[in-house]
Amino acid sequence: MFLPLVYHDDYSPPFPADHRFPMEKFRLLYEHLLDSGLTTDARLHRPDICPPEVLALAHCPNYIRRFLDGDLGREEQRRLGLPWSEPLARRTVRAVGGSLLAADLALEHGLACHLAGGTHHAHFDHAAGFCIFNDLAVISRYLLEAGKVQRVLVFDCDVHQGDGTARLLADTPEAITVSLHCEKNFPARKAESDWDIPLPMGMGDVDYLQVVDDALNYLLPLYQPDLVLYDAGVDVHKDDALGYLQLTDAGVAERDERVIRHCLGRDIPVVGVIGGGYDKDRAALARRHGILHHSADKVWREMGLGNPPSEL
Repeated sequence: MFLPLVYHDDYSPPFPADHRFPMEKFRLLYEHLLDSGLTTDARLHRPDICPPEVLALAHCPNYIRRFLDGDLGREEQRRLGLPWSEPLARRTVRAVGGSLLAADLALEHGLACHLAGGTHHAHFDHAAGFCIFNDLAVISRYLLEAGKVQRVLVFDCDVHQGDGTARLLADTPEAITVSLHCEKNFPARKAESDWDIPLPMGMGDVDYLQVVDDALNYLLPLYQPDLVLYDAGVDVHKDDALGYLQLTDAGVAERDERVIRHCLGRDIPVVGVIGGGYDKDRAALARRHGILHHSADKVWREMGLGNPPSEL
């Protein structure tokens, strides 16, 4: 069996070419993974649209309705930072459905990755930082309420703090939020995660990887989650336009492999979402995001997760 990967053609709707948010990166990531031979179109899992009642597990129903109807006010639109359109609205709820599907696949197979997701700045009743609905919070609430897990741990390695996730899950003790982020970066006003690990500007591979190891060696045995939601943001990269850390390609790959090995080595399923990444060279950015999927596939094969059980 092949590593479960989730994608949909809705993920890169028509979008202004000069916009700061790289909307085409999802399509370019898909093309990169096909061109590199990691997967084929036929092997990809296609998600359904996330129903409003599932979104409402983490978001205000009135906010959900107004966004889907294109009824956001001017200030709300400014805070979001994305021009509203029907294709964008469809893409948004489809992508949350993709993260839900990836989580179910991870629980079934031990590991799965999404070619989108990680919208950790979205709040209960408003968008922020290019994030409309918080897939990490929606997944956590859905799986807990459905009884599919008893405890979930969000391990957020995006360069920006997962402030929306922290606030949305603050009253859900079964969902542990962990954020490794550059201390001097967006958002200016940080939330309070269960575990915040602020990192100094300019941190490179060696020191960063030590923090990852130390955090997981402590937190995974402490909480023993039934699932880890891993936000593999690549805005920690030295060439990212909005990050202030100094990880190389090799450092990002090692980070992803270590996170997955830490989890699978303790028999904890893990789902990877791509998180943030910003670069005017969109093709280079897509390859950078693809590091997660190549790293996951490498660990998947080495640990034999795709092999059928041997006959006795």
